[in-house]
Amino acid sequence: MQRDASLSARSTETQAVVNGFNDTFNRKDVDGIMAAMTEDCVFESTSPAPNGTRFQGQAAVRALWGDFFKSSPGSSFETEDMFVAEDKCTIRWRYRRVESGGKKGEIRGVDIFTVRDGNVAEKMAYVKG
Repeated sequence: MQRDASLSARSTETQAVVNGFNDTFNRKDVDGIMAAMTEDCVFESTSPAPNGTRFQGQAAVRALWGDFFKSSPGSSFETEDMFVAEDKCTIRWRYRRVESGGKKGEIRGVDIFTVRDGNVAEKMAYVKG
């Protein structure tokens, strides 16, 4: 079976966009994160359980990231696995944080990204347990 070169190129672009987004995220660069997201971006968080909260648009998502990084300055995300198909990317990740008092914690989860026109349009987050 012959592969369509445009599908491969689209998957490659999606992977590059998501990798760039994640690098910027781990630097806690809110301006960089928002520059990598569409104007009508959507982020669905993991809390409160069971369905999380939906944030839509640059202003709402920017406020969320600002609050998130202030509340967890010692946090980091590590990509454990990535699957890319055209404009979709699924990442299995491990989130590490330092809680007040120095106690360390971690959770694992999955993000599903949608990339549009070279930017992240959606980031849907899910956690284990």
